[in-house]
Amino acid sequence: MKKWISLHLKLLSLSFIILKSASGQTISPDSVLRAGVNNANALYTKAIGQQLPLNNGPEYSFYSPLEIKRSAYLMDTTFTQGSVHYDGVEYTGIPLLYDLYKGKLVAILFDQTTKYVLLNGRVQNFDLLGHHFINIDADTLLKNVVLTSGYYDELYHGQTEVLSKRYKTVEHYTSTTGAQEAYAYFTATKEEFFIKKDDTYYKVDGKGDLLSVLKDKKKLLQQYIKAKHIKFNRDQAQALAGIAAYYDHINN
Repeated sequence: MKKWISLHLKLLSLSFIILKSASGQTISPDSVLRAGVNNANALYTKAIGQQLPLNNGPEYSFYSPLEIKRSAYLMDTTFTQGSVHYDGVEYTGIPLLYDLYKGKLVAILFDQTTKYVLLNGRVQNFDLLGHHFINIDADTLLKNVVLTSGYYDELYHGQTEVLSKRYKTVEHYTSTTGAQEAYAYFTATKEEFFIKKDDTYYKVDGKGDLLSVLKDKKKLLQQYIKAKHIKFNRDQAQALAGIAAYYDHINN
């Protein structure tokens, strides 16, 4: 790690020299700093290549469409640029794929061909497709009977916290008419919701569960839900996050 830091600093210094010699115009110190850091990061990544500690997980293979239909991935996408905190270091602009069936985060090596799984125990969090996922080790929680270890979509983070566990399962279809077709397929994304209050996690499935957990402000929350015309059956994730944020607001 010391060698990498040393190389990064050397490249940062080199980038400042390049910028200074390439520009005859007066530019602000902040602009120089930003450009220097960006250049250093690019040179650093190119110099280190496949030695980056991010690239050390087991190889990943796509599912065969002959064996199972539909998509196993977040928002049914292919690789999309995201960011990930891995071993305490943030990597940005990384092509990522989140397998909701296996609960695995997948990336691509610098050869742009080899796919590999990022080791769950070394991922702190990641951002992908507008969602922020945190990695929770259930064995480290003191007050928990509802969470299992894995990635959770952090819908709201304040004094309280709202999480969504997104996943897919496999189901089997057999036609009862015609050629008796049979195949397996990934389901649509399923979600389970959780709220953290006073260091304890609770599973919530709708307005009743939420008001039971936040019962100390139940009346005020009922008034807020009515005034804002909040409908849990339309977008439960947004409803839970919004009400939790209001609960924190009236508690401050």
